[in-house]
Amino acid sequence: MDHLTDPARRRFLRQLKGLSAAAVTATQNPLRVGALAGSAASLGFLGGCAGASPVKPVSAYARPLSRRPFTAPRISEDRIVRVLVGHRPFRPSGFRVERERLDAKEIIHNYGHGGGGISLAWGSSALALRELPRDAPGDVAVLGSGIMGLTSARLLQEAGRNVKIYSRSPWRDSVSNVAGGQWAPTSVFEEDIATDAFLHQYREASRISHQMYQNLVGADYGVSFIENYYLSDEQEEGGYYLRELPELFASVKDLGPGQHPFATSYAKQTVTMLIEPAKFLRRVRNDFLIAGGTFVPRNFESLSDVLSLGESAIVNCTGLGAGKLFDDEELEPVKGQLVLLPPDPAVDYLTVGGGSDVSYMFSRKGEILLGGSFQRGDWSEEPEREVTQRIVSDHRDLFARFG
Repeated sequence: MDHLTDPARRRFLRQLKGLSAAAVTATQNPLRVGALAGSAASLGFLGGCAGASPVKPVSAYARPLSRRPFTAPRISEDRIVRVLVGHRPFRPSGFRVERERLDAKEIIHNYGHGGGGISLAWGSSALALRELPRDAPGDVAVLGSGIMGLTSARLLQEAGRNVKIYSRSPWRDSVSNVAGGQWAPTSVFEEDIATDAFLHQYREASRISHQMYQNLVGADYGVSFIENYYLSDEQEEGGYYLRELPELFASVKDLGPGQHPFATSYAKQTVTMLIEPAKFLRRVRNDFLIAGGTFVPRNFESLSDVLSLGESAIVNCTGLGAGKLFDDEELEPVKGQLVLLPPDPAVDYLTVGGGSDVSYMFSRKGEILLGGSFQRGDWSEEPEREVTQRIVSDHRDLFARFG
């Protein structure tokens, strides 16, 4: 376990305390709100792999943050290390941050973030903290040990609360640990259903969360800036988060045929952040324990189990479990499948799109991650062979011009 003498940790805790105070004292706007982060399901960059761009050496293409040339990931089925399946908790109208009083308990809901859980975690948890009554007793129960539960618990601790996290499984078994980790609050809601009130909340949560992750950039928390390329055979203006939050993305540039090496006609170049889920979750878990937090193994089968807790204030971060516990019929699973290949430090960028379905390549410290799929209403937990083959084939074609 890490020590409090770590200068980076002390600096982070000071920053976190400042954000927590700001979240509690901010103007109380009325809010009506209802993990595989960064899956790009809503982007529209799903063009095929055709394209007739003039071929030139890959090293001739400009890189915004690196002088190194593009290096293609080595992609083949015989290089697969592991195939993972996760289920995103998706609500078409958007995530739910809302207070509900049940049997003298103050329930603060914070769930349903679809593919944007990691991206939105700090911001959504800060909004949830605002919903906690100021006169509520100091002890708070948090349900769930995924990214939303951990960040909610840390902000509560910094606000002076004693916190217990109740969860049937540890953080490493949460859906948050089966996520890509690109900072991109996507696949969170359906644009034609979400209300203006929710969109305001979504933008606020995104901005708060982005600032928090910026404060954590570095090896300690596994957060880094990295180039990203959105690929398509049609010139697109971008997904809703690129349109609504342009100030959060640097080095944005639209590249046409002959201006990039990928097997698509167009590429939108940006710089964003990448969060390594396993490292980040483990570090925040340790922060929670060092600050005096407690984990309690507990499986909640019904609402009555929740209401039997001794704490009068409860933050509900149960993800898909909230559907059964709190009778949320809108909540649905979205199955995502990830293919992991050995890491390659020379591949220092991300790609999104360019395949026959949802496609993304994330180069992380411990692996090259290829996605994906966005299968709504699918509870199955086993990887599908045909999906794995499609993911590998699409990405192999995408980098075919690299030689």
